[in-house]
Amino acid sequence: MVVIRLSRSGAKKRPFYNFVVTDSRNRRDGRFVERLGFYNPVASGAEEPLRIALDRLEYWKQNGAQVSPTAARLVKQYVTKVAA
Repeated sequence: MVVIRLSRSGAKKRPFYNFVVTDSRNRRDGRFVERLGFYNPVASGAEEPLRIALDRLEYWKQNGAQVSPTAARLVKQYVTKVAA
């Protein structure tokens, strides 16, 4: 099954997450099909905390990809921010 989830990178105590499309059997930080955006929970100042390619997200959802609960929460947050 294809899933859209977060993949962690960054240094210790400085997390940085990539939104990725991957096979559910792959490791969390392993191989992925496509990178859709990023989430930086420790962004400060003028740094952008969240960016998602919504057109690609919709493409993958239409083709059967499942969105993880955390990724779905962040997508909802991003959509309301962009719409405002």
